[in-house]
Amino acid sequence: MRSCGMLLPVASLPSPYGIGAFSKEAYDFIDDLVRAGQRYWQILPLGPTSYGDSPYQSFSAFAGNPYFIDLETLTEEGLLTKKECSLADFGSDEGYIAYDKLYENRFPLLRKAFGRWRAKQGEGRTLEKELRPETREYCFYMAVKNYFKGKSWNLWDEDIRLRRPDAVERYEKLLEEEVLFYQFLQYKFQEQWKKLKAYANEKGIQIIGDIPIYVAFDSADAWMHPELFQFDEENLPSAVAGCPPDDFSADGQLWGNPLYRWDYHEKTGFAWWMRRMEYSLQLYDVVRVDHFRGFDEYYSIPYGSRTAQKGTWEKGPGIAIFQEMKKHFGTEDLPIIAEDLGFLTPSVLKLVEDTGFPGMKVLEFAFEAGKDSEYLPHNYVENCVVYTGTHDNDTAQGWFGTLSPADREMVLEYMNGPDACTNAKEENQKIHWDFIRLALASVARLAVIPVQDYLGLGSEARINIPSTLGKNWKWRMKKGQLDETVIRKARKMAELYGRAEREAQLQRDSEELPGK
Repeated sequence: MRSCGMLLPVASLPSPYGIGAFSKEAYDFIDDLVRAGQRYWQILPLGPTSYGDSPYQSFSAFAGNPYFIDLETLTEEGLLTKKECSLADFGSDEGYIAYDKLYENRFPLLRKAFGRWRAKQGEGRTLEKELRPETREYCFYMAVKNYFKGKSWNLWDEDIRLRRPDAVERYEKLLEEEVLFYQFLQYKFQEQWKKLKAYANEKGIQIIGDIPIYVAFDSADAWMHPELFQFDEENLPSAVAGCPPDDFSADGQLWGNPLYRWDYHEKTGFAWWMRRMEYSLQLYDVVRVDHFRGFDEYYSIPYGSRTAQKGTWEKGPGIAIFQEMKKHFGTEDLPIIAEDLGFLTPSVLKLVEDTGFPGMKVLEFAFEAGKDSEYLPHNYVENCVVYTGTHDNDTAQGWFGTLSPADREMVLEYMNGPDACTNAKEENQKIHWDFIRLALASVARLAVIPVQDYLGLGSEARINIPSTLGKNWKWRMKKGQLDETVIRKARKMAELYGRAEREAQLQRDSEELPGK
């Protein structure tokens, strides 16, 4: 079945409290998706973010971001007051996330809510049965991290850094209340997300989530399970992850994430990865696996390097992990999208083909004057997902404005447009709809378009510029920005290219239902 969806991070939803959340605005967005003829909502990872605010650097692969907990729901439950929420300073720009203000003002509110919840529960109340063991590990990790004033675990006292049993027992008793606070946050996160996802599914909307291939070094995963990673006897990395130098970066990309000890994972039947996928499939209907090529080969950079220039390619687990995954879940048709972007070797292409997972096509990668490209729609196969751009790309409108004259001419010739327009100013006004049309008209089974492209926004609405800090992950959609005009046009195009049932047919079907 041909279908389409929109890409919008939860953090980018409108809300009166500084960041998108599981609030009324999220439910409204789901309603907008339905009216726009969409079947999918793609989001970014939901994990708690660390320094840099990237959802791809999380304190745990098994926990949710407390910022997404809806304060209005807590108010309805009597855990907060409207006055307390309105007095908190989350910043004055509704189109921008002020993470410093969130950090300073959101957690005090959540602690107030916890205190009132705690008072209602009485002594002895725990939430252990409500949370996965790995999620509880995160809660303990955050409690100890706060005790050491936010320092990464490699800077803690040696006894607890190395998780010696007597130290673990001592800190569990010392930080019992703080651990319960983080368990409360995870309980509320899960409760609210489960309700929101159920609403989406009832409306016919599937959630596409995201698994970063790597975890952060500053995480419960790395601290609690050093055996999973390429660590030395002091539990420090021997090598870290990144990408080699290319045309975009002379130094490459030094991500700094710990690398997996794949031989150990294979001996355990990839047990940790099975648990991670179980958790992800509880959160999402479809999982996009980030940096898929890392399962074929991964780039290993010596620990302590200042750039990614001196790394080497090492062999990953290959098809074995996905064979085990299909066996574990009892199906050949796992709901996985392979993020197979970038330079792909024949072995990576074979891995994607052997898994049967749909790969990704990005229109912004397609146009280079005088050259053919696998990202041009005439080269697609049905089993793929097409995007105008992703969270790592400029918006279509912003990207088009940066093209060389030759590349721009190729775009216009390929699309025979836009709309037969030759005036440069008008081209810039209309080009986003032509890119959307190109994606929706392709043979790709699924087309996912960032909301910014439906809105025709420029580079100011970009989500992330890889390998940079300071300006990323902050854009938010303003209330009312996705208006009726955009929704109607989006639906018309989805219908035109066979990605949504026509409204007239839906109306007839509704009238024929029993009781009508």
